[in-house]
Amino acid sequence: MIILSIETSCDETAISIVKAKGSSIDKLSFAILANKVSSQIDIHQKYGGVYPMLAKREHLKNLPIILKEVFKETNYSEDNPPIDLIAITYGPGLEPALWTGINFAKKLSEKWNKPLSPINHMEGHIFSALVNQNKEKFLISNFQFPIMALLISGGHTELVLMKNWFKYKIIGQTRDDAVGEAFDKVARLLGLPYPGGPEISKLAEKGKENSEIKLPRPMINSNDYDFSFAGLKTAVLYKVKKIPRLTNKTKIEIAKEFQEAVIDVLIRKTIRAVKEYKIKTVILGGGVSANKQIQEAFKKTCQKNNIQLFFPTIEMTTDNALMIAIAGYLRSIKNKTLNIKDLSAEGNLRLS
Repeated sequence: MIILSIETSCDETAISIVKAKGSSIDKLSFAILANKVSSQIDIHQKYGGVYPMLAKREHLKNLPIILKEVFKETNYSEDNPPIDLIAITYGPGLEPALWTGINFAKKLSEKWNKPLSPINHMEGHIFSALVNQNKEKFLISNFQFPIMALLISGGHTELVLMKNWFKYKIIGQTRDDAVGEAFDKVARLLGLPYPGGPEISKLAEKGKENSEIKLPRPMINSNDYDFSFAGLKTAVLYKVKKIPRLTNKTKIEIAKEFQEAVIDVLIRKTIRAVKEYKIKTVILGGGVSANKQIQEAFKKTCQKNNIQLFFPTIEMTTDNALMIAIAGYLRSIKNKTLNIKDLSAEGNLRLS
């Protein structure tokens, strides 16, 4: 099966063409025929965040350009390409951005008379962690259910219990800021550029142990699996206000302590859920899962607790169309393709 997939949930315009083989999970393989991503970071950087209508404008401009690029790479004709399925992200995300991809996919579906497979963006992030790359192919990793997925990005912080394929239950989520959003806001307080996550991480790597700066670990001992990062951001704000001059040394100390506070909370909640639900496999997904210190902390903790750990390759942590193609094919072979008559953007779509 050849799948064309489209991702426009936020500020990346992505299209991929993937050749998928195999009818049983252990024999699946995904060959990348073409994969293009156009990022809007430079455009949104001066605003310190993503502007939905600006993102929409860029998607409208980029989609036809990227489609031509992937067809050029595959030598496919735009009039009658050998596409079997079109997989499209329909949520969650910025609705103006989502609509551009959905409308584009609908037109292609009508033009080529090919079926549409609506995909939950967060499901894509889960599957991005469950494949491993072998040269130009992706294979399904050898893992065990049940899975506990920690999805961490600019818009989401969720603990998702996955008992089997397409069986999801959100057991914990942020009550305010997502973890990626908190990274961006703290970076702004420290005078660092957008996106803030990589900048905080770079500074934190330079930090020393036993810093004088101490920050809270919000909700770390609560009896649920929810998160809260707004208070942590506010604690950083108060620290910054009390400091007469924000030196690079102080920025490093704050960045390190902030990141360690985030890691402590993420690990504590995840491992407690692992023990309660008798989890065999933990996965990290979403843009923030690219953070090396978070990865290392989870590696040590999961190894100590004899738990499998998977996280995406660096290319698959960001929003991309490959993960949407993989989700589309998995749903197809499991007869779980969503039948949505009037497909529309769902900005607050949840895994269920």
